[in-house]
Amino acid sequence: MSYREETFLKQNGLDVEGIDREALLAVFEEEMNAGLAGQPSSLMMIPSFISIDKPVKTDTPVTVLDAGGTNLRAAVVKINAAGKPEIGAFSKSVMPGTKGEIDAETFFDAFADFVLPIVDQSDAIGFCFSYAAEITPDCDARLIRWSKQIQVPSVVGQMIGSGLKKHLARRGYERRIVILNDTVATLLAGKSAGVARNYSAYVGFILGTGTNTAYVERNARITKRTDLDRAGSMVINVESGAFRCVRQTLFDTILDANTMDTGYYIFEKMISGAYLGVLGHVVLKEAAKAGLLSPAAAAKVAEWKTVESRHLDEACAGTPAADNPFSDAVFSASDRETIARLCTPVFERAAVLTAVNLASAILKTGEGKDPARPVCVNVDGSTYYGVQTAQFKTRVQSELKQLLAPRGIAYELIRVDDSPVIGAAVAGLM
Repeated sequence: MSYREETFLKQNGLDVEGIDREALLAVFEEEMNAGLAGQPSSLMMIPSFISIDKPVKTDTPVTVLDAGGTNLRAAVVKINAAGKPEIGAFSKSVMPGTKGEIDAETFFDAFADFVLPIVDQSDAIGFCFSYAAEITPDCDARLIRWSKQIQVPSVVGQMIGSGLKKHLARRGYERRIVILNDTVATLLAGKSAGVARNYSAYVGFILGTGTNTAYVERNARITKRTDLDRAGSMVINVESGAFRCVRQTLFDTILDANTMDTGYYIFEKMISGAYLGVLGHVVLKEAAKAGLLSPAAAAKVAEWKTVESRHLDEACAGTPAADNPFSDAVFSASDRETIARLCTPVFERAAVLTAVNLASAILKTGEGKDPARPVCVNVDGSTYYGVQTAQFKTRVQSELKQLLAPRGIAYELIRVDDSPVIGAAVAGLM
């Protein structure tokens, strides 16, 4: 990296090696504790009212809905006597509200119509809902706010399960609905897959279109609620994408100012797949103003509305496909090298912040002190597994090891395919 490029990045705040990992880890813990106590915090620490110790019915079908960042999925799932999931009648559609603003009636109608072809195959629905929502003791969910740029403002504050029940009833179906966050579902899928292993605790983590974390907390520490059995425990949805106590660069503030939820989900906008390409685009537009790109390349970058994360990743990794906008002949070899050097730190920083996030949740379990009983971390998401730049996954694991090895914490990262679907099924069968 040239002196001009390095100076440009540092002056605007993008200094990966300058991140104080330990200080950030300490602030994460403070925010988590404050959220559990009901004190001001950027982390909502939402109780799921789901315990990992309840038995799961086997060989019983359950309908599953998975409302993710951009996709809506449905399936019928059975957990066999050996604990293995059997997924059938799988279908996928676009998440309502991703293609423009719609109203609440249209939103719930879309969900009811989507699940209708399989709703008669079970008497329960496990509904994985990947947005910030207050879970009630009967496992319904009141939407707190949208993320990932979903445009259905009239649903904010409404009960999601009750809304779906109402629209299914209009179609002649009464069903029990259990709602859980996708990261809670990811944790449950890890628990289901790890029954033969002697784990001491469980964490669920997603880094895809968005990001979030869940872990198992003792009820005695959830002091913002007085109605819990203090001897028990439950899964906590951290809503870690909303973490705000992290230094923003000029590029982050520009990106945030141009989103529908300005000021919210600051952390998610720094590390998740919905934003990494956009963030890189901001870096390049500012770099063009600073004269770091050729005039032709600067003009091309300026005319783009946005950049997809996968395209930026390919460009930084040196593997752009033919349909990649960075493959345009307007970019010289020198431009492409400059682009890679300027935007690789976007991915490197995301890897560092991801490791701090994971370490925070692992440490919060209070377990992992016995190497024979590590903390199980089920990691899901296209960004974590798909990004090539800076050997992303390897960088996360290296950073995580540097944080936890000196503390003597044993952990194991696992991957369970279709985690949100499996976890939602487990919840529906409890």
